[in-house]
Amino acid sequence: MRSLKCFFLVFLFSCSTGKYAATNKSYKKQVKAFAKIIRETPLKDSIATSSDWVGTTNFGMRKPNFVIIHHTAQNSCEQTLQTFTLPRTQVSAHYVICKDGTIHHMLNDYLRAWHAGNSRWGNLTDVNSSSIGIEIDNTGFEPFTEQQVNSLLILLGALKKNYGIPAANFIGHSDIAPVRKVDPNVTFPWKTLADKGFGLWYGDTSKVTVPQNFNHLLALRIIGYDIRDTGAAIGAFKRHFEMQDKSKILTDADKKILYDLSQKYQ
Repeated sequence: MRSLKCFFLVFLFSCSTGKYAATNKSYKKQVKAFAKIIRETPLKDSIATSSDWVGTTNFGMRKPNFVIIHHTAQNSCEQTLQTFTLPRTQVSAHYVICKDGTIHHMLNDYLRAWHAGNSRWGNLTDVNSSSIGIEIDNTGFEPFTEQQVNSLLILLGALKKNYGIPAANFIGHSDIAPVRKVDPNVTFPWKTLADKGFGLWYGDTSKVTVPQNFNHLLALRIIGYDIRDTGAAIGAFKRHFEMQDKSKILTDADKKILYDLSQKYQ
């Protein structure tokens, strides 16, 4: 945890200034309330077989196991910060990365942000409870800046090291909510991330032979996609791994990529 604290100090920016003094105060108040709950001793045995509470010595904080990457779909980093500090919006993320590479750490990694919404990945249906949400300042129709990508890679490296997050568990919002979401957009450099160990990628598909009995829906399901809406799942897959979202039909070339990936996710 020491290295994580040092990392946070490196990226401590304007969220601590007077402009957000009121919301920062609210944050501290909520954290204090949660801390009080954690300090409480468990209830006595519900069937009253014992009059004494016995506290276990073997426990720890529940840590994140996934990282979900978003684009903000707003016009500026400042607009997103304001959105995440208004109670009525009911939306938040752990980190926001601005176009100049500035990282705003808005919520302790062990706390549950409200970024994933109604989503699913494999058998996981409460993504918020096991993930860290990262929002990148982007309207949804523009490339991500070099500064943003560089800062993101530094941040992902720290998160992976501190929490032991598997490479396969770095995914996008559209992956977990293909019917509702398209972020991060098609310009997002997933292969760059995968080359650094944040996500999986496919190999040379010219050497891939797809079996005749290949079930592409099962392969999508193996990777993690919710296949209840087949077209949406295919669209999210192609957005992530082919940087295009114009078609929801799998070509032979697509199936080679999908088959190769499905072998890596098993």
